[in-house]
Amino acid sequence: MKIATIIARVLLGLMFLVFGLNFFFNFLPMPPPPEVETPATQFGAALYGSGYMHAVKVFEILGGIALLSGFFVPLGLVFLGPIIVNIAFFHIFLDKSGFEMTFAIVALELFLLYAYRTSFAPLFQAKPPSDPQAASKPTPAA
Repeated sequence: MKIATIIARVLLGLMFLVFGLNFFFNFLPMPPPPEVETPATQFGAALYGSGYMHAVKVFEILGGIALLSGFFVPLGLVFLGPIIVNIAFFHIFLDKSGFEMTFAIVALELFLLYAYRTSFAPLFQAKPPSDPQAASKPTPAA
């Protein structure tokens, strides 16, 4: 399980780091957008034209660095989670192509969420303590 976790972490981190950096430095040539007006092209034009993608790509880079370094991996997964959901929704609802890669990205994220599940366990407490600091303090001996 440890080797599989490292492989998944490196693959996902490398993918988001490379494509996040490519947005700013354009070292991998991207094909031009199609000329046909579709909901997918309108959505992409809105994201790129508004500057929204700059923020998304910064979070991709930060998440990728966290996964590749092995430090703050749960935080990196939190950064990448909403981006991955949006990628999946884009390919489910707007553009059916590229679904294989999307499935691989979602599978890697879910696997890593499972591997780091203890980091996320407190989020699923029905009644968390009202004073989080009190929960971490040792109780005095009687």
